Amino acid sequence: MNCRQCASSLERPGDYCLVCRTQNADSVVLAVTRDHADITMLRDETVVGKTGVSTTPEEGETEVVELRNFAGRIADEVRRKHPEDVYAAGARDVIRAVRAQLHYDFYRVGDEKPVEEVLARRGERSLEVVDLDPAEKIGGTHTTLIGNRDGMRVIREVACHPHVKKIIPGPINAGGASSDSGVRAKATRADENGNVRLLLRDGSSVQENRVVTTAMDRDLGERIREDLNEALQESGFR
Repeated sequence: MNCRQCASSLERPGDYCLVCRTQNADSVVLAVTRDHADITMLRDETVVGKTGVSTTPEEGETEVVELRNFAGRIADEVRRKHPEDVYAAGARDVIRAVRAQLHYDFYRVGDEKPVEEVLARRGERSLEVVDLDPAEKIGGTHTTLIGNRDGMRVIREVACHPHVKKIIPGPINAGGASSDSGVRAKATRADENGNVRLLLRDGSSVQENRVVTTAMDRDLGERIREDLNEALQESGFR
């Protein structure tokens, strides 16, 4: 592939041109599993290139290093493009590791057809990314959470979402139907401003927590709600 501005040869499709300083891909789409990442480069509504990165997952003490190296190779491919934004679908542990090594706007998309979904979204308003430590997103007058450590794990899981601005814990209500299934959580339907409620249950206790998002309306809030429930499902809290 050649640069669209100066026609210099690019080492890989969609690379940023170091000769004339021209961007040849404005977005990158990552479709990630634990052992492979499909990386698609877009410019406007055109796919300008595709590549892949693979790994052999390790177990035990070596897994942390292997995952970090895998994420680093994916991140290197993204940096070569100098994109305006990055869209990601698939394995959350890999996506988190990649995002930790990048400073681009990051957006979550569905796993089924991520490239097609991104192309369909072109022209829509992008959601702001909140680049704060999860602990900084938790506030409000009620500081007690039901479920002790598991309750805090739920809150931090939600706070890790890049489109969550703030989580405001609510009062704890007791007297509901008791359950022996441990701490359970569910994000409920978004309101007109795109914010959602996080219901936290432990035994007969229920706590309703307000989750403030960067969504501007109910439709965008619903995307975040679905994403949060998927994360809670994967974490074993639904």
